[in-house]
Amino acid sequence: MTATIVHVDRDPDSLRFVRRALEAQGYRVISSHDGPEGLRRTAAHDPDLVLLDVSMSGLSCGAVMAALLADNPRRRIMVLSAGSDPATKVKCLDAGAVDVLTKPFDIGELLARIRAHLRSAAASVAPPTEEIVCGPLRLNLRTRRLVTATREIDLPQREFALLEYFMRRPGSACTRAELLAQVWGYVFDPGSNVVDVTIARLRSKLVGARIETVRNVGYALQLQLENHATAGSS
Repeated sequence: MTATIVHVDRDPDSLRFVRRALEAQGYRVISSHDGPEGLRRTAAHDPDLVLLDVSMSGLSCGAVMAALLADNPRRRIMVLSAGSDPATKVKCLDAGAVDVLTKPFDIGELLARIRAHLRSAAASVAPPTEEIVCGPLRLNLRTRRLVTATREIDLPQREFALLEYFMRRPGSACTRAELLAQVWGYVFDPGSNVVDVTIARLRSKLVGARIETVRNVGYALQLQLENHATAGSS
């Protein structure tokens, strides 16, 4: 199936250049010259990937990204930035972008990163079921709501994606690089502490399970069923 890509950029030359390169690889490209139009075309075409230029007109890149992720938390967004400031890259990545590529870029690198993100998206398609049950935890894949023994919580997009990944492999140690690739879709280590920060937030919300630090490896979701059983029998 042909992948569809929406590209939002106020520079018509950039739109034409990227469109020609992507169409030569067989992609279907929807070009947009500003943020509002990009949102409308994304809603109309439901693309596999969205390319956003940091300096767009109509709406800020951050506002467009927030709207896209609010509509679809699994949306793959790649940001193209004329500046190489690390703070800008980290801000975009923490906001939900799967990648940031600095202009001017090599078109071969852009195509390679797009292929990597499309492969990652294909591998993480949600199953038909709407809920994952793991011990005392229930996670609704449609509403992003976590149900524990004591409460129900609406999870932010990244916390939801991270917990879903852990719940599909309880007890298995997951490396930081694995989590960055599978949950954030990063093809490189951005040098930020997004994994640790998101895990810290999740830990405070879990009841009947905990995310343990596995020394020299990474993290693992451990169920606390035995502790509950012991408490109930004493």
